[in-house]
Amino acid sequence: MAVMNWEMLSAVGQLAAVFVGIPSLIYLAVQIREQTKERRQSAVNTLTTEWGDLTCALHDSAEFSAIYLRGVQSFADLDPVEKLRFSAFFNRFLNYFEGMYLAYRDGLLTASGWGKIERTVSDLVAYPGVQQWWVTRRHWHTEEFGRVVDELIARGNKPTAYGSYI
Repeated sequence: MAVMNWEMLSAVGQLAAVFVGIPSLIYLAVQIREQTKERRQSAVNTLTTEWGDLTCALHDSAEFSAIYLRGVQSFADLDPVEKLRFSAFFNRFLNYFEGMYLAYRDGLLTASGWGKIERTVSDLVAYPGVQQWWVTRRHWHTEEFGRVVDELIARGNKPTAYGSYI
């Protein structure tokens, strides 16, 4: 009889562990899901802020905007100081895009979010001046992102993003 009581007590203990364990696992899964959403939103907010900071150079300086518009047409035709300014800006630009790509690859950015960024990069790398610049600075980026940019260039899109500006 004593053996039976221990077996019953053990079974009740195991049953109680199941009833306590399952809700705990569900709670943990919900918490992980919420943290993932928060991480995604935080990443998107950070990237949006960085994008805004980056584009300030274009709308805050008419002089730099002119350099930029000439540079996308022909990096080679810029003078040395203009090349430096264009290069510094565009390197920062592509570092931003590379961060977005890595966020997408790691699941922090949705496919639709990356699609928007990819279309923007595709429009920019369609310009001959940007392609000239890319040859000089591709090695500053990861091989993986370099392949992404190379694939976008290989599509051969026509440069139309600033067509009505020039």
